[in-house]
Amino acid sequence: MTDVVESIRNYNAKRDPERLQRKYVAMRHDPFTFLRGTCHLFYQRLPEPKWLGKAPPVWVCGDLHLENMGSYKGDNRLVYFDLNDFDEAALAPASWELVRLLTSVHIAAGSLHLSGAQADHLCGDFLDTYAAELRAGKARWVERDMASGMVGDLLGNLRGRLRPPFLDSRTVRKGKHRTLRIDGRRALPVTDKQRERVTALIDSVAAREDKPRFYRVLDVARRIAGTGSLGVDRYAILVEGKGSPDGNYLLDLKLAQPSSLVPHLDIRQPEWRTEAERVVAVQARMQAISPAFFRAVTMGRKSYVLRGLQPTEDRLALADWHGKLERLEGVLQTMGRLVAWAQLRSSGRDGSASADQLIAFGGKNRWQAQLLRLAKECTKQVQRDWKTYGKAFDQGAFRLPPPQA
Repeated sequence: MTDVVESIRNYNAKRDPERLQRKYVAMRHDPFTFLRGTCHLFYQRLPEPKWLGKAPPVWVCGDLHLENMGSYKGDNRLVYFDLNDFDEAALAPASWELVRLLTSVHIAAGSLHLSGAQADHLCGDFLDTYAAELRAGKARWVERDMASGMVGDLLGNLRGRLRPPFLDSRTVRKGKHRTLRIDGRRALPVTDKQRERVTALIDSVAAREDKPRFYRVLDVARRIAGTGSLGVDRYAILVEGKGSPDGNYLLDLKLAQPSSLVPHLDIRQPEWRTEAERVVAVQARMQAISPAFFRAVTMGRKSYVLRGLQPTEDRLALADWHGKLERLEGVLQTMGRLVAWAQLRSSGRDGSASADQLIAFGGKNRWQAQLLRLAKECTKQVQRDWKTYGKAFDQGAFRLPPPQA
């Protein structure tokens, strides 16, 4: 039997206490944030009906939920909307990825002011679209000219986001020089040792590039971002880019940890050299286009994912559906397409099902009703676990000592 409190403590052990405390506070706020912050617990608690593992093995991002999709600029300089968090990526039954997304719809229904019937309808929309795209058997993508509804609004609004205002929001400018803005909201200070290690790493990356001066490090900070990964070793890095002050670039360096799905899977995983190589390889397979500066790197004995931070990076404001259910229908349909396309795009790789097997899976009907029922069961479990967590949090079980000066 899973002890919720001990499971969460053990999973988050050895994280940066200052940022971890922020995670614990955020998880107390509502069940959806709790779901986002406890991917490992979700799979520990996932029921195991025999049919669940019979779905075709596919590459999954592993932590699929309503907010695990967003906009970004690809390495071809075009802006896309796609799956965008692959920390938990693994080879798993397709049903695992789907039931987590469906559960997230039900969990988020309260904060989005959706009725149970509306949440059911949106889950059905997602699965119907997903299955239809599998049957079509062709992977496509979502970019600005192809998007509509709330996704189209998001991508359209990105046209006016320029680099100088983005830099101004994240840095402090003095003449022609910038430093990272240490505001306690997006960034925290680093130690001299952390700065030296990160700078040495980026210098080693630069040495293999055609324009090494682009990567000249100007400043480093501990980055605050996300929910599930809060407390994991992570840095924001300001580099020279195309020139100071407005040609500077921001990079994100994030520690890669083992996928929390793998301990519960019977499917053999590839032997990755590092966890960062797993994340980068699966993301490259599943996304239509990879983000800029995207690569796996190592610092000491640990591996990290390096990527660019961009003005065009954003998520949907789902609360802005304004009582018009068709706006959320469009979002869930887009998500269904993206998941199907990602699985088709990565089919036949290192043990994943072939495109023909996925097409056949999309033509079957029984699994859809089974997943809809299971998602409601998972929703009740998440809500129970959140209440257990909330009670323990209120009693001080997750209070960490303040950081040392």
